[in-house]
Amino acid sequence: MTQHLLSTTEQQILLNIAREALEKAVSGLPLPIVNLDTLPTNLQTDGASFVTLTIAGRLRGCIGTLQAYQPLPEDVREHAVAAALQDPRFPHVTPDELSSINIEVSVLSPQMPFPYEGPQDLLNKLRPGIDGVVLQDGYRKATFLPQVWDKIPDPEHFLSQLCMKMGAPADLWRKKTLEAYTYQVQEFHEE
Repeated sequence: MTQHLLSTTEQQILLNIAREALEKAVSGLPLPIVNLDTLPTNLQTDGASFVTLTIAGRLRGCIGTLQAYQPLPEDVREHAVAAALQDPRFPHVTPDELSSINIEVSVLSPQMPFPYEGPQDLLNKLRPGIDGVVLQDGYRKATFLPQVWDKIPDPEHFLSQLCMKMGAPADLWRKKTLEAYTYQVQEFHEE
């Protein structure tokens, strides 16, 4: 990653912000204001994040952004709420689920273009477990965080699932050269 790695203290601050936002939003209460002036300098800059919610290891919601457009703590707060209440794959998180939910935050490096020449070159250049991958075909676009490699370790299957996630046929990556980007994350979660 090209940006500064977050300290354990900074990670805990972001997890606390995500937890508080999650609990307030799910309970229908106003979100707390993030006072950037009281936070470490490292947390006052813009950052891109994904917030993943799980219950007993099963996905319960995941929302984020690939581009930094707001201060990182505000980005984490926004995506914690969105993962709970706006992920179209799941019903809204309910107050009785809050104590079972585990929060994971992924802070993304800037994405880099990932040029390749044909399907075999794409497979050869991928770095399973290291890179998050973005595939784009016109207006359709999808990403898998690097953590998804844990669940889909086979690169061919990974790319096929990513094509399906963006609403394209699973074998699209074999049939045409797609726009591709990679990024890395610093991932941390509640204990």
